Amino acid sequence: MARKDDIGRAGEVRAGHYLESLGYAIADRNWRVPAGEIDLVALGDDAVIVVEVKTRSGRGFGHPFEAIDARKRARLWRLGIAWIGAHPDVCRGRRLRIDAIGLTGRDPSVAELEHLRDVEI
Repeated sequence: MARKDDIGRAGEVRAGHYLESLGYAIADRNWRVPAGEIDLVALGDDAVIVVEVKTRSGRGFGHPFEAIDARKRARLWRLGIAWIGAHPDVCRGRRLRIDAIGLTGRDPSVAELEHLRDVEI
């Protein structure tokens, strides 16, 4: 596995721990269908949360959130609807929400973490 992939996976692990510390349950990791992949699916009291995690070792290629453009947000929404369709019992009474977590730093375990809630589509 390439170093960038290792950093990305470590960022997803850290993001999952962070969300759990806020009281969310991680329902799925790296859920894949032909249309794409969801990094994390978290469950809150009233929401199914599709979480896109972007990890960067520095800002040389821009802020992590800059990689989540309108097309990516629309794809995440469609993937979230597909996840709900595949897990209807877990989703009853919960709305769909898209969040983004950006980590910036050489070591994801101590990198700066930013969390955007309810990203607009």
